[in-house]
Amino acid sequence: MKFGILSDTHDDIQNTKKAIEVFNTLDVDCVFHAGDYIYPGMIALFGELKRNTKFYGVRGNNDGEIIGLVAQFGKLDNAFFLNEFGRIRIESKEVGIYHGTNLQLSEVLVESQIFDLLILGHTHKKRIEKIGKTLVLNPGPLNRGFFHPTSDDYASIIVYDQDNTDKDDGIKQDFAKFIRINRD
Repeated sequence: MKFGILSDTHDDIQNTKKAIEVFNTLDVDCVFHAGDYIYPGMIALFGELKRNTKFYGVRGNNDGEIIGLVAQFGKLDNAFFLNEFGRIRIESKEVGIYHGTNLQLSEVLVESQIFDLLILGHTHKKRIEKIGKTLVLNPGPLNRGFFHPTSDDYASIIVYDQDNTDKDDGIKQDFAKFIRINRD
């Protein structure tokens, strides 16, 4: 099972299309968006995901047009709008997704140890961190406007693969990594 994770697209159509291309190339099973699409029309871009890919999303603090978001999600097959917070069981994984607007609540969700994966956004800080049984994933912002042209930081997504096999020792283990979405 392979997941694609993104957040804080903030109307960046170009980078969102690039992320979707990567997700399709890597044949992810599910895509999770941790909020801050801004314009509800951004959701339509996810219609380009492969037909069997499920798309889950929550709203962020900048997503004011809730009726528009719900309507756009409703137009897509395999798309699920989870409002502010989602809890999904996928195969053996308990997945939580929350934009992260309330930082205290985000950390309580981590500390609860309810989730195998907790997907967050909002802070615009990349994070892949295992705390107890919970793997915390925040891809940082996908929008190019958050990075100075001379900065070493970059727009990114995360790909999580629960069936990754280590090439050196042959052991199966969960694996998550950042993938750079290039700015042009």
